[in-house]
Parts: sequence; structure tokens; C-alpha cells
Amino acid sequence: MKIKRNFQCRFLSIVKEHNNYMEETILSIIIQSGEARSCAMEAIQCAKRGEFDKARELIGQSADKLGNAHAEQTKLIQAEANGKKTEISLLLIHAQDHLMTAITVKSLANELVEVYARL
Repeated sequence: MKIKRNFQCRFLSIVKEHNNYMEETILSIIIQSGEARSCAMEAIQCAKRGEFDKARELIGQSADKLGNAHAEQTKLIQAEANGKKTEISLLLIHAQDHLMTAITVKSLANELVEVYARL
């Protein structure tokens, strides 16, 4: 009976560690993606004011933050490819939504900065 309890405690500890890792990874994706989107939106505002160097700097910051978010996403993909099944949660879907939206906004911001620069 004691061995069974020790196994259960260790198993629950492993599950808790995995869940904490997942939550931290997912929240990192959300945070990095949100910051990337904010930088991209700010870049558009700078371009509207004619501040093209600042706008391009912000596009670069957005790209860096997207790189960080993508690296976190890649960890999850690699873990699943190695047999660690990822539980689909609303928080994970939210993180993916943030990442895809931020990528799109950054791409559009980059184009808009160039359009404003030509005007």
C-alpha cells in the first residue's frame, strides 16, 4: 500500500510539473505575441507621423518577439512529436490565435511602413 501511495504521489508530481510547464509555455506565447502585435501597431503609428527609422526599429522588435513566441511554440510541437501528447485547452487555442494574429499584423505593418515611406 505504501509503494502504491509513493507511486501516486510521484505520478501526481510529474503531472503537476508538466501542467506548470505547459502553462508557462502557453503564457509565454501569449505575452510575446501580444508584445509583438503592440510593436507592429506602434510602428504603423510612427510611419503615419513620418518617423520611419523608429517604425522600422519597432518592426524589428516585433520580429524578435515573434521569434521568441515561435520558439516556445516549437518546443510544444517537438514535445508532441516525441510522444508527449499536448492537451488541447482553451488557453492553448488562445495562444495560437495570438501568435497567428501577431504574425499577420507584423506583416501588414511592415508593408504599411513601406507604403507610408513612399508617400
